[in-house]
Amino acid sequence: MGILKIQRMKSKTGITLIELLIVIVIVGILAAIAIPMYTGYMQRARRADAKTALEQVRAAQEMRRAERGSYETDLAALRTTWGVPADPVGDYNIGFTLANRNSFTAEAAPFTTRQGSDGSLFINYLGQKWDKDNKYYPQGRWAK
Repeated sequence: MGILKIQRMKSKTGITLIELLIVIVIVGILAAIAIPMYTGYMQRARRADAKTALEQVRAAQEMRRAERGSYETDLAALRTTWGVPADPVGDYNIGFTLANRNSFTAEAAPFTTRQGSDGSLFINYLGQKWDKDNKYYPQGRWAK
């Protein structure tokens, strides 16, 4: 009577080339989806900083007009006296122009290449908001 010898199967160690390629493809697909989404999210976050700064410029101008009867002509005075944020705000330079002492338009202009495609945002003394494409709120970049 013969003794049956059962051979043990050797356990696998490591991974095969096919398994490695599958993992690389999956990671590539996830990166192709996640990176543009993250980039878009960051661009919207930087734009939100600019919108907030423009709202602060408008609020400061309105406070000054209520107290002194006209809008401020000097942005530096708005920063020191009325609480407008220092320039630059994120990736945007904040400025304004006065048509006269009773009206103004504030602008947030991007100065970096990562926000350059976004274009400028504007707000005026009436609270009207628009972007570089002349799309007024609630359309355009103010709504995003």
